Amino acid sequence: MTTWFVSRHHGAVEWARRQGFEVDRVVPHLQPEMIESGDVVIGSLPVNLAAEVCARGGRYCHLSLCLPAELRGCELSADDLEVLGARVEMYRVERIES
Repeated sequence: MTTWFVSRHHGAVEWARRQGFEVDRVVPHLQPEMIESGDVVIGSLPVNLAAEVCARGGRYCHLSLCLPAELRGCELSADDLEVLGARVEMYRVERIES
């Protein structure tokens, strides 16, 4: 089992370290074919990638926060994430055939 942290933001990586997450691999972009059953993926993935993680037997944990409009597009520090109440929430995401 591998725990992945997916982010291109240094502040998010530092925030996860401060929270005590035991992460095996930090990557800026996830290739779903790298995920094996039992892996844990932490990050803010698009829904289609989160669904692929789950379909491959991985667990998806979303880095969630309520971001005010004026901070969208800004690089956030670990301190900013703490102030904004960042948290990790587990989701099961499934693609439904239409």
